[in-house]
Amino acid sequence: MKYQEILNYGSRILKLNNIKSYNLDSELLLSSTLKIDRSKILLNLDKKIKIEEKIFFLNLIKRRKKSEPIAYIIGYKEFWKEKFKVNNNVLIPRPETEILVEQVINELNINSKKRILDIGTGSGCIILSILKERKKCMGVGIDISKNAVKLAKYNAKIQHIKNRIKFFNTDIDNFYSNKYDLIISNPPYIDLNKIDDLDKDIKNHEPKVALDGGIDGYEKIRLVIKKSSNLIKRKGKLFLEVGFDQAIETLRILNIYGFYNNKIIKDLSKKNRCIISTKI
Repeated sequence: MKYQEILNYGSRILKLNNIKSYNLDSELLLSSTLKIDRSKILLNLDKKIKIEEKIFFLNLIKRRKKSEPIAYIIGYKEFWKEKFKVNNNVLIPRPETEILVEQVINELNINSKKRILDIGTGSGCIILSILKERKKCMGVGIDISKNAVKLAKYNAKIQHIKNRIKFFNTDIDNFYSNKYDLIISNPPYIDLNKIDDLDKDIKNHEPKVALDGGIDGYEKIRLVIKKSSNLIKRKGKLFLEVGFDQAIETLRILNIYGFYNNKIIKDLSKKNRCIISTKI
């Protein structure tokens, strides 16, 4: 069987199982199977696939047709300028979250020596991306998932910045430390009653603890803001990612805990996504 034929077969199976990006996913899974770039596959469509490669590829297709996310199947997700190892213990890094990284980097000049706390670090993609850009800053990442912390430590190691970051397996309620210059967080903000409305890829495979924002979607946002008010220095900045319809209420909560709103940043879809505030 040639590359073209196996790609078509994979695409057909995924299409029949209502996977929208069936062609792209088939190409990505074959790329992962053969351990070569997609571009090389598309330039060599007449090349024959080995029987063991075919079996491996079809097993990946079987997983994808059940809506398992591509990132979990191939084991990594590209974010900012790096590939991050991911598995079903962490949320898959999303393009809109790069806005959070961009805003923090814009806040810090190249020689900044700030201490940064990442609450709910997951794969570590946010804090590690920032530390790669600002090489004199130091970071701490915390997460309630032991497996998430393990993964974040691995990503720090392969990106050669483990000497500037520490990760702790702890809930924010039980975390006490010195004051930080900046705090960043992409907390769970999905209304508990709306989780079932999410795509199958998300609701059936990504960790609910990283999605569930409580009965109104603000439970974790409130907690992060409340705890941050004690962990951040005066005039320190808090960077939050929130749901597109949560900006107004989040600003109200920030005000209660002594934060002044600097600005709301929209994502590429022109939806409110990131709130930057200063401790007063």
